[in-house]
Amino acid sequence: MNDSSTTKPYFFGYIPVTMRTLLIICLICFPWTAEAATWKVGLGKVDITPQDPIRQGGYAARNKPSEGIRTPLWVKALMVTDAKGKKAVLVTADIIRYPRFISDSIRNELLRRYKLEKSQIILNGSHTHSGPEINVHNLQYMATAEELKKVAEFSGILYKATLQAVDAAMKNPFEAKIWSGSGIARFAVNRRNNKESEILNLAELKGPFDHSVPVLKIVDQSNSVRAFVFGYACHPTVLSDYLISGDYPAYAQMSLEKKFPGAQAMFFIGAAGDQNPLPRRSVPLAIKYGEELALAVEAACNSPMTELEPTLNYSYREIDLPYEKAPPSRAELEKVASDTLTHPNWIVNQARVLLDRLGRGEKLPGSYPYPVQIWQMGKQVIVTLGGEIVVEYALAVKKRLGPQTIVMGYSNDLMAYIPSLKVLQEGGYEGSRSPLFTTPWHQAIESNIIEEVVRQARSLGISAL
Repeated sequence: MNDSSTTKPYFFGYIPVTMRTLLIICLICFPWTAEAATWKVGLGKVDITPQDPIRQGGYAARNKPSEGIRTPLWVKALMVTDAKGKKAVLVTADIIRYPRFISDSIRNELLRRYKLEKSQIILNGSHTHSGPEINVHNLQYMATAEELKKVAEFSGILYKATLQAVDAAMKNPFEAKIWSGSGIARFAVNRRNNKESEILNLAELKGPFDHSVPVLKIVDQSNSVRAFVFGYACHPTVLSDYLISGDYPAYAQMSLEKKFPGAQAMFFIGAAGDQNPLPRRSVPLAIKYGEELALAVEAACNSPMTELEPTLNYSYREIDLPYEKAPPSRAELEKVASDTLTHPNWIVNQARVLLDRLGRGEKLPGSYPYPVQIWQMGKQVIVTLGGEIVVEYALAVKKRLGPQTIVMGYSNDLMAYIPSLKVLQEGGYEGSRSPLFTTPWHQAIESNIIEEVVRQARSLGISAL
């Protein structure tokens, strides 16, 4: 006599009903789950500390080469690959800037080596004012031939070191999880609205700021921290002497790497165009601000963070930013170049450099190709903008794309200050400077940039107001 339970309906092809019951019980008690997809991450770093005296960038008042080393300088690279194999590379460096002629050369070589497009590469210099000068034109008529030679040599070292760091990041990827979060540090002060000489007596600070410390934490499969990527919107100008250093960002990175052995700490600068660390001008303050920033990173990591799904999207475009008026004529440049009593030395130098361009038969352009870029890692949106963007750009981008948006300034090219419309109309140091120095940007500069950010965001499916 046959048991009906073994001869009637079958499940999963030819599995008897009695076995089906056991299978269902097993699935409930011991669920079968596929291993979750993860990021693949690679890291690389190269020491670029100059061993010989070299002219420094950032302060035009310096009139001689460096006299020693306070902290080492590094180029650091992070490669990320999502679950579908899409790659991107972030490079941070303890330098005054990645000027266009270097960043273009680096990106062209990464296209050749790894087929990485500009949209897949971010180059961010910390803007330390205690590192070497990168561009000989900034010192063309302010330094000796031997000093200019050393600056040119360091530019070559930076180019090679950046590629070496990326090569290292590409070689040994590991499975990783990436988390995003945010902390707070409060030493950035709006320098347009608060005088440095009065800072210790002020009871109330004025002007816009962005005290957020965006953080990406990268852990491997054993849950060990392998890297921190963090940023802050503040000039690295605590120090102004003749010793080479990465200023407060270097101390922040060193602090994190000491507390988390084996981890790589990478600092990027945000919308710092009008933000200074105040008070400043001492080594203890540089160390203090670095420690404060490192503690903000740790606090963010000890608070709830958002795990980023291994999906990666990116976009990049250069938009033409026009000037308010026609480029200066030869006669106007000659007048500035010869007036050393009225104009500071860096203005005279720039006028002479532009005269050299005219002498070679070049035509001064009426606009500048300005880089705008977006990455989306999981749900984390990262916006990168070129130049020394003032803090109102970060506030405007976060208003349009959401408060957790990461905004990097000084990325891929540093051509001049990028004022908001308000700062442009007010004038002053940040409001009146462009790549043509005495020729201001057009009043549409802010709307042009923000509209491009919104356009790119929507093209990637990111919600934007």
